[in-house]
Amino acid sequence: MSKIPVTIITGFLGAGKTTLLRHLIAQSNGRRIAIVVNEFGSLGIDGETLRGCSIPNCPEEDIVELTNGCLCCTVADDFIPTMEALLDRPQPPEHIVIETSGLALPKPLLKAFGWPSVRTRMTVDGVITVVDGPAVAAGRFADDPEAVAKQREEDESLDHDNPLEEVYEDQLDSADLVVLNKTDLLDEAALASVEAALAGRKRRVRVIRAREGQVDPAVLLGLSAAAEDDLAARPSHHDGADEHEHDDFTSFVLPIREQETVERFTARLEHVALTHDVLRMKGYAPIAGKSLRLGVQAVGSRIRHAFEPWGNAAQGEGRLVVIGLHGLDPIAVQNSFDAG
Repeated sequence: MSKIPVTIITGFLGAGKTTLLRHLIAQSNGRRIAIVVNEFGSLGIDGETLRGCSIPNCPEEDIVELTNGCLCCTVADDFIPTMEALLDRPQPPEHIVIETSGLALPKPLLKAFGWPSVRTRMTVDGVITVVDGPAVAAGRFADDPEAVAKQREEDESLDHDNPLEEVYEDQLDSADLVVLNKTDLLDEAALASVEAALAGRKRRVRVIRAREGQVDPAVLLGLSAAAEDDLAARPSHHDGADEHEHDDFTSFVLPIREQETVERFTARLEHVALTHDVLRMKGYAPIAGKSLRLGVQAVGSRIRHAFEPWGNAAQGEGRLVVIGLHGLDPIAVQNSFDAG
């Protein structure tokens, strides 16, 4: 029997991985695709979002959540049993798509496909890295060490080696395809600059532009990369290291009461992001007079929102996952949000 192809979707926080995945599911034309979502934090917002998308050819049982942190740190306990369970179904999926946490290092996950129980039955069809175009254009991930040092001097929270940059570079250097997302938010000059930076890396890989994560599944699936057999060509800052730390990140979940209006709610989110230098917020909230919940995605103070079904979540109870650097105070964020 031929091996089941697996596509790994990686990328930094808020780059648009879940949006890309939803579009892929909607355009799969009946193909049996299983989704594995590796969510950072104790509440699987991304899995809940996917379940609520009401796409007929993606039943709820085909979405599997792993919420115990980075997959590359929990291979034996979480990843291998999940893959084996999918393989042993009466009707195994035709394709498996793994959406990693924004903090995940792809290479250790690729190494896991060398485990005997999955190696003969699965192959990594390709690693797709989603890049937040506006974030990169703003210089958040600079390859120039002097620029990084200057940024560290100006920001007290970056007075040590910045793991965010290493994670970002590892995700690029493991990729078979880079999706430059949110291109509608950049002018041509900024786009050209970002693309030049991506093209200047040692590992040359195709870069495609996208907006709203809309990429034809025929482009994403069927790369036939066999990435598990190509590890040497995918350099990592952590090559030779047995483990890595996530101590520079923290995440917590805030309960969200009913909000008066969409405008006031998003204003509060922007206030919290700017006041506490929050990296990422995602979740949902009830809005007065509305039967649907308001789903929100925030990268820094840039906020996107849309009404969506409640799915399996309890109606009237909002939740918000907040992700920031170590030291972010949940009580201070909650108080700031309530007072916004």
